[in-house]
Amino acid sequence: MTTEETRRSRRRRPRRRPTVLGVLGELLITGGVLVLLFLGWQIWWNNLVTSNQQTSAAAQQSQKWIDDAIKAPKPTPDTEAAQADPPVLAKPAPYEPFAVMYVPRLGGDWKRTIRQTVDTERVLNSYTAGVGHYIDTQMPGQVGNFAVAGHDSGWGNTFINLSKLRIGDRIYIQTKDGWYTYTFRNFEYVQPSAVGVLLPVPRQPGATPVERFMTITTCNPPFAAGERLIAYSVYQSYSPPQDVPSEIAAAVGQGG
Repeated sequence: MTTEETRRSRRRRPRRRPTVLGVLGELLITGGVLVLLFLGWQIWWNNLVTSNQQTSAAAQQSQKWIDDAIKAPKPTPDTEAAQADPPVLAKPAPYEPFAVMYVPRLGGDWKRTIRQTVDTERVLNSYTAGVGHYIDTQMPGQVGNFAVAGHDSGWGNTFINLSKLRIGDRIYIQTKDGWYTYTFRNFEYVQPSAVGVLLPVPRQPGATPVERFMTITTCNPPFAAGERLIAYSVYQSYSPPQDVPSEIAAAVGQGG
């Protein structure tokens, strides 16, 4: 067969008709790509946007309390007395923002507003909060257990790096009354049903608290909810609203 005949033979061959399996396969591939794009948006872009909005909201609230304290300063409490018995806020109304949380280990600009209750939709998934307070636990600086919760992944990835805390790391809680400094002590991994971590003395039913604790709870591992990661801290000190702790001065916008 000559070269010309070979070409003619090839041109005469009919095109393959698409089969049901072939079309189905292409649809599945296209669907998979769309799912991956959606997950990429949900996990990366949406979290980035939410995180930035939560940070911005916390920064605005933080600055407002500082400005209010400078405009209308309160009598400076006796330092020793304040350290021994710091001021304690009254319980806020549900969903009310009452504190801003700073954790330098989670990032130089990491900050989140704390609202009353751990309601998923109105607090943990909020663009202006991210951290919720367990309503039956104590308030910042109060004897007992000040317990909060936040997502590890999704809706801003609030506590996705919580496991990076190291013994001695500082956690700063700002309210309109001032700054409460806690020092990280240890982790615990528990089942979701282990509500004993929220007791006035964590994991000790019936015990009378004499210390001031802070408990942070989040899901573990990231992007799953099989267990809970618990971070325990103990109260260290208090300072008035205008006395921003030096470690977070830049993050608060009070750096030199």
